[in-house]
Amino acid sequence: MTKHQITGQIGEGLARQYFERLNYDILATNRRFGQLELDIVAMKNKMLHFIEVKTLADGSAGLPEESVNRKKMLNLMKAADIYMMTEHYTGPIQFDVLAIVLKDPEPEYFLLEDVYL
Repeated sequence: MTKHQITGQIGEGLARQYFERLNYDILATNRRFGQLELDIVAMKNKMLHFIEVKTLADGSAGLPEESVNRKKMLNLMKAADIYMMTEHYTGPIQFDVLAIVLKDPEPEYFLLEDVYL
């Protein structure tokens, strides 16, 4: 496993804990549909959240949220459509991005809510 993959796994674990502390009900993690993936699917206040998690180690260039580009958002939306069809879900949805920087002693979190193109 590469350093990048390890950083991503650490970030997704931290993200689950972050959303659980905020009383989100985690429905799925790392849900794959071919080449498409949903990092976290969660429910809160009758809103289904599709959450993209981006993590960088402290000292890395740029900000984690900067890597969520148009193509990434389009893939997230396609994966969300498949998930909703599979689960027969027709309620309200929201796309969110959680950016995490792995700082010592505590990670730094930045939540972008209700993200659209």
